[in-house]
Amino acid sequence: MSKVYTKTGDDGTTSLVGGQRVRKTDARLEAYGTVDELNSDIGVVTTYTQDAKDLEDLRWIQGRLFAVGGGLATDLETTPLYDSCRIFQPDIDRVEKMIDDLQEKMPQNRRFVLPGGSRGSAYCNVARAVCRRAERDILRLQETAPVDPLLVIFINRLSDYLFVLSRHMNFVAGVEEVLW
Repeated sequence: MSKVYTKTGDDGTTSLVGGQRVRKTDARLEAYGTVDELNSDIGVVTTYTQDAKDLEDLRWIQGRLFAVGGGLATDLETTPLYDSCRIFQPDIDRVEKMIDDLQEKMPQNRRFVLPGGSRGSAYCNVARAVCRRAERDILRLQETAPVDPLLVIFINRLSDYLFVLSRHMNFVAGVEEVLW
């Protein structure tokens, strides 16, 4: 990309994968815009982790979120979905394993946890809340357009992972959780 600005969106439209022009207020853009926001929030979370495995997992998630964004930017009724924009069952399996691995290291909890504690944990909860909003945006889009069901499952698991990671970050930092 030689220039950041193209001026093609000055009229309030943007291009989807495949070239179709849509309004920037379209539900599809709302969905992948929230996923982009989530990816940025996860980028902030990476600045708070000292654990190499957590950092590797978060960077992998960021790459998968690019795939989610590409999938959402594709109108499946008019344009075939590139494999690079797909979520596959092994992606979901990996997130579930990441959750299980983190939970094995921490004491069990059966109560609600208030967001906060260490800064990393607090920001994980911000990312988790944005992930839940992304899920709602995607489900809203799914009411009017086809969306890959594995993409929805991936986002749902990701919010669970971010909750568990927030607890893990407090645990590693030696910060006691505030239970409700």
